[in-house]
This record gives sequence, C-alpha cells and structure tokens, in this order.
Amino acid sequence: MDPDEALMETEVAMQKAVDYVLHEMSTVRTGKASPALVEGIDVKVASYGSTMKLRDLALIATPEPRLLTVSPYDASTVQDIERALRESKLGINPAVDGKLIRLPIPELSHERRVELTKVIKEMAEQGRVRVRGARKEGMDKFKSMQKDSTITEDQFHDYEKEVQELTNKYVQSIDEHLEHKEKDVMTV
Repeated sequence: MDPDEALMETEVAMQKAVDYVLHEMSTVRTGKASPALVEGIDVKVASYGSTMKLRDLALIATPEPRLLTVSPYDASTVQDIERALRESKLGINPAVDGKLIRLPIPELSHERRVELTKVIKEMAEQGRVRVRGARKEGMDKFKSMQKDSTITEDQFHDYEKEVQELTNKYVQSIDEHLEHKEKDVMTV
C-alpha cells in the first residue's frame, strides 16, 4: 500500500467518525422542531412486511417552531407510523388528523436539558474514540510499512506527525460541534 493512500484512508475514517457524531447529535431534541428528530425512526410496516425509516415513508415538515407534521405517502401506513412514534424514546405524543400526523414539541424542562447535554457529551466522546481508533489503525499501517522497509524511519515520523495533526483537527471539530449543540440545548 502506498503511504499517501494510507494517510488518505486514515483521514477518510476520521471524517466518517465526525459525520457520524454530527448525525447522532442532530437527533437530539433542542426544544425546536426539526425533521432530523424523527426521520431516522424505524417503522414496522405491516402491509409491506418490512421495517423502513420514517423518511422513506412520509414527508416530514416543520410548519411552526414547535410543531412537526408527518404526511405519509401511503395512507395505509398512518397507524404504523403513529405506533412507531409513540414507541420511540422522544417522548412526543403524536396526534392523527386523517392522513396527517401532528407532533407537538413540548418545552424542555431544565432537568431534561441537563440530561440531554450529558447524552451529547457521551456522543462526542464516542466520536473522539472513533477518531483515535482511526489514528491507531493509520499508525499501525505506517509501522508495518516501516518494518517492510517501504518507508524510512524519517518518513515514518513525518507521517506520524501528519496523522496526529489530522487527529487534532477532527477532535477539535467534534469539540466545536459539541459546544454549539450544548448551547442550543441549554437555550430556552
């Protein structure tokens, strides 16, 4: 394997870790209605005999700051979607109005906001762990290249420095997103 290719793979793995954390954080409620809160919910559709993501079954809209609406593409899936929303961990009580499902987003209490910041911090830590794991895998590749005499010891140290810089960059990115999300959650 080419050393530059190994470095690129390491960076891609770190970027994927950051993207995953951002996606996970987007599902955390901030008191404002956001389609990201519900789009990833798994819905067991009896008539289709399979489980699908809500975003594949319905149009999710935010007509007001504290309201989400879910408009199923197929009217026969309304009950399945309602059940999935009730069973989700969001704590939102859906109201069915014909083919439309309304999801009023209640105001978050201070205790719940503090609880959510702990969840977000845990997500960020998981992301940091994934970035560090990508760093370790990258460094293992470079160590084996050095052992196989594909790269010199000086090149190894140069690549080690580059991998550490990438690690710092992506960990800092996660920390910045964590800070922004905490601010969003704690804002009343």
